[in-house]
Amino acid sequence: MEKVSEQEIINKYSKGERRFVAIDLSAVDLFEVDLTGIDLTDSNLEKVYLPYANLSQSFLVRVNLRDAQMGDINLYYSDLSEADLRNANLARANLRNANLSNANLQGANLQGVDLYNANLTGANLENVNLQGANLEKAILYQTILKAANLYRCRLIDLSQAICDRTTIGPEGY
Repeated sequence: MEKVSEQEIINKYSKGERRFVAIDLSAVDLFEVDLTGIDLTDSNLEKVYLPYANLSQSFLVRVNLRDAQMGDINLYYSDLSEADLRNANLARANLRNANLSNANLQGANLQGVDLYNANLTGANLENVNLQGANLEKAILYQTILKAANLYRCRLIDLSQAICDRTTIGPEGY
């Protein structure tokens, strides 16, 4: 996997390149960067710093985003299927219409995140903080929500999700 610097990816992107498959961007600082429509499939972005970035309509399939800092990021209509987002900070992120099917979000901070119409089929959200999140029309089929904090989540349908007695519901119990 080729290691790519923040300046290199920004330069190539500004010249029209969008496909960066299987690259290493671990621990890179991409604060407020606009990489709309980028394809980072199978890449390593572990511990990447992406607050306030715009990666809407991007392909982040099977991407390693463990311990990433992505607060207030825009991932509108992005494909994060099978992504590894363990312990990532996605507080207040825009994930409207995103595909998070089979993604691993164990221990992630999703406080105040917007998951309107997001596909979370088969995703692992064990020990996730979703306090105040918008889950209107989110697809939660076989989504693991054990020990998740759903306090004050809006418009959530848990009928097809996997919850247990350690899950904190929208009303606080």
